[in-house]
Amino acid sequence: MCHGLSSRFNFTIMEFKKTDYRLMTVKTGRTFDDAGWTLADSECDSPSLVRAVYSNKKFTPREDLDGFYRYAEWLPISRTLNHSHAPVTYKSEGLANYLGLENLYITFSGYFPEKGALMETCSFKETEAYSVCGRLAADNKKVLVVASAGNTARAFAKVCSDNKIPLLLCIPADNIKALWFTSELDPCVKIIASPKGSDYFDAIHLSDICCESDIFMAEGGAKNVARRDGMGTTILSAVEKIGRIPDAYFQAIGSGTGTVAVWENNLRLIEDGRFGTHKMRLYPSQNEPFLIMYDSWKAGQRNLVDLSPEDARKQAGIIDAKVLSNRKPPYSLAGGVYDALCDAGGDIYKVNNKELEEWKQKFLELEGIDIYSAASVAVCSLVKAVAEGAVAKDEIIMLNITGGGEARLMSEHSVIYAKPHLILDPDSPKEEIISKVEKLFSTNE
Repeated sequence: MCHGLSSRFNFTIMEFKKTDYRLMTVKTGRTFDDAGWTLADSECDSPSLVRAVYSNKKFTPREDLDGFYRYAEWLPISRTLNHSHAPVTYKSEGLANYLGLENLYITFSGYFPEKGALMETCSFKETEAYSVCGRLAADNKKVLVVASAGNTARAFAKVCSDNKIPLLLCIPADNIKALWFTSELDPCVKIIASPKGSDYFDAIHLSDICCESDIFMAEGGAKNVARRDGMGTTILSAVEKIGRIPDAYFQAIGSGTGTVAVWENNLRLIEDGRFGTHKMRLYPSQNEPFLIMYDSWKAGQRNLVDLSPEDARKQAGIIDAKVLSNRKPPYSLAGGVYDALCDAGGDIYKVNNKELEEWKQKFLELEGIDIYSAASVAVCSLVKAVAEGAVAKDEIIMLNITGGGEARLMSEHSVIYAKPHLILDPDSPKEEIISKVEKLFSTNE
């Protein structure tokens, strides 16, 4: 249990030598050492992601490490944590035959025991959480702060609860039903919510306010190399199965971080040289009408199109794939979504609620497992690409199913729904918000 900020947390970890890497600023190419939780280059005067540059240039899965950490050589971590699972890739038969595709590979993150997929939160956000928390030093004295529209919160809550890592989650109240678990959370995890009618960005704003307190530290989102390289394990899973870099990649996007992540690992795999020297085309997709990146890309511009907070909240309320509602995604900055698409090629698709519901059912029928709405957006974008001839029938295609098996898991296990410890209006005085949240971590409860 957590017993206030003054206590230390006992982490159960495996013996692990810190991965050898440096950081590189995408905008300038400058390389430098990671200070431990570096999120940006202080010497770069324009927005840019930093990227991990690993000393091991060969893709080398670790047979001596369990679950997700088999990919530790390309993760910026100093330790491993308990209960992790890696994404699982398998060659599709049902959906592939239906679409007339010869080489469709599905990378599944979720609960699908027959395929070996055993993620208890049913989402690939577990890959982020196990990597980010593995980057944290074991003697870290601050509380990690994560803002989420749902799945990320569930993943971080589980990982931090299992490994006794103090965590503050910030989530929109309308998304609280996403916080279900197969067991009670450890008290080291605290949850605050922005009010009903708010959106993901309101939760981010709330988290930013909390991080003005010295006891909290921002997880960093897309700027955190551990988050991106954790998500990038999806393509590593695919390449292990297929033996080469795919030709085309499909995924639904809210922030686009996952698409950036697989692009970055694609570049590492090219440097390795054993799995091909080509860049797979990227086909991310969004849920209509929340189309900020789709509209920006179709307009041919790096800068995001204007989207007011009011319109964003309205659009977020309409879409079924609520997790795809980030109104300030890492699209424009150096190394972001725009650069990834320009470099690798591809396009962005849009999918409406009716279409995604149709393909959720069709995927269950064809592949034998339920999937999330966001994953169905990706399936539908693949269907559209096939119909348009954007992908050839014999190409090697990777479909990233970012979450699924929830209905299956809930039919086999009892679940518990978490509740927020506080509901806070991000427009309230900052001092009031910070004081209330600090008190959550100063009790013995």
